Amino acid sequence: MTFVVAENCINCKYVDCVEVCPVDCFYEGPNFLVIHPDECIDCALCEPECPANAIFSEDELPDDQQQFLQLNAELAETWPNITENTGSLPDAEEWDGVEGKIEYLKR
Repeated sequence: MTFVVAENCINCKYVDCVEVCPVDCFYEGPNFLVIHPDECIDCALCEPECPANAIFSEDELPDDQQQFLQLNAELAETWPNITENTGSLPDAEEWDGVEGKIEYLKR
């Protein structure tokens, strides 16, 4: 099982989760983070660190967020690995909780 970064991370990209990951399985895009499912060890350390509540256990991923399981796997293969907290996006607080952000995802 893996953890999954879901829609609320888009345009927020808080990176608090990255520093607690013992296996460095986070990958960074322009406005979103993903977890590599083959590298995640299901330790659950990242989930409580996300201020946007955008990280879910695969078996607790809401039905309307299921597409993010595949999206995390796909993007983790092309985006660079991130291991340090580089800070959130400047307008993260404004985007936190906005619904329908998938259209804003930058690949």
